[in-house]
Amino acid sequence: MLEIGLRVSIGFGNPLIYVADPEIGYLLAPNQRVWRFGNRVEINEYSMRSPSLLNLAPDLRILLLGDSVLNGSWWTDQNETISAVVTRILLTTNSPKIEVLNISANGWSPRNELAYLKKFGCFQAQILVLLLNTDDLFGTAPTSMPVGNDRYYPSQKPALAILEAATRFLPYAPPPEMAIVNAEGGDRVGFNLAAIEEIYHITQAQNISLKIALTPLWHEVTNQTKDYEITARSRLVKFTQEQGIAYLDFLPIFQSHSDPQTLYHDQIHLSPLGNKLVGTEISKLIVEKTHHIKLENEV
Repeated sequence: MLEIGLRVSIGFGNPLIYVADPEIGYLLAPNQRVWRFGNRVEINEYSMRSPSLLNLAPDLRILLLGDSVLNGSWWTDQNETISAVVTRILLTTNSPKIEVLNISANGWSPRNELAYLKKFGCFQAQILVLLLNTDDLFGTAPTSMPVGNDRYYPSQKPALAILEAATRFLPYAPPPEMAIVNAEGGDRVGFNLAAIEEIYHITQAQNISLKIALTPLWHEVTNQTKDYEITARSRLVKFTQEQGIAYLDFLPIFQSHSDPQTLYHDQIHLSPLGNKLVGTEISKLIVEKTHHIKLENEV
């Protein structure tokens, strides 16, 4: 009865599975559908948190590329992800037939995201929105180390839901080998900016409009941004200005909200309300492009 109860009421015993990749580090295993903590999570054939790609190419295909903020993980229902919000908004603006794809995974940073595009391509998209959070600017090099070694990156289903539930009561400790990964030296911000620049060159070569957005950490919203975070943010802004890339900083938007704490699930990740706000602002970034494509199709 306990086993059945844990599976039916919470979804224990059926976590999302990850697969290792030598270049990307890891990604969600393709073709998964799970129900966890009352939320539906679907992963398509390309490890995206999106439905399967349309058989016929849409008039407009938009790629959203990011980490756990974009993915939403188990705490976000499929219909409340940022990509789902963007899809609904664009469908109500008399846009052409569109498809919004969510390419993301927990713990990714620009170097993982670049590796994904190199492996799978850009799916003939017209727009790519790179959604970052401040921590992403300090992300380490891609690694497969967590897969199967970290309880948050399982490589197979547990034998029993009871066993998975029991691990939740144990103190969390990342694999010891991750200490070496996390100790990466050099200019990490520079490494990640270089990856973003390479993403930019990929989009330029394929005539894709690149837009970059940055969500803040909770302590930044409360005016406790660290000096090194300010420096990293400034470097990103300078890069976008030099390349002429549309850039959206959510820090002032969040700070002007009447109750910004309601936008967060924790110190980094967003609540459904936060996803709605971010999705709305991202939609504004791309509406002009969608109208342009609609006019071209009508002509």
